[in-house]
Amino acid sequence: MDAPSSDSPTGPGTTAAARRVGYVVGVLVNVLLLVLVHGWPGWESVPFLTPETAEVLGEVDAAIVVGIVANLGYLVADPPWLRALGDVVTAAVGLVATIAVWNVFPFEFTGQTFPWDTVFRVLLVAGMVGSVVAIVVALVRLARGSRTRSPAR
Repeated sequence: MDAPSSDSPTGPGTTAAARRVGYVVGVLVNVLLLVLVHGWPGWESVPFLTPETAEVLGEVDAAIVVGIVANLGYLVADPPWLRALGDVVTAAVGLVATIAVWNVFPFEFTGQTFPWDTVFRVLLVAGMVGSVVAIVVALVRLARGSRTRSPAR
């Protein structure tokens, strides 16, 4: 049986096996996103996305791929310092992608009576703020982890 980890971001007492399941799910969800965006049905089939979506696909793809790489790395080893470093990188790349989407805003909601433009802008701001908070929290975890040794598991 795996020993519980008291410093797991998923909560005290989370086992290594449970974390591994989460990492596998994270990889599968991100791979599915790549397939949906670039394969079937493809981003072009989403009625409110404009042709300008192509301008942000590089950044969005980078965020998805970084998430896949991080989770695959955690399957090999997941000490707290590595997860904190991975969180910094994934949140930073996600922030870059969100800013790119904000700048291009590849959405068109003509003819809608509901203010979807405003809703999407609010969600993008929430994503940017959340990413900045995640980066700060992960940097604090990383700094704390570098000054203390984790107990052997």
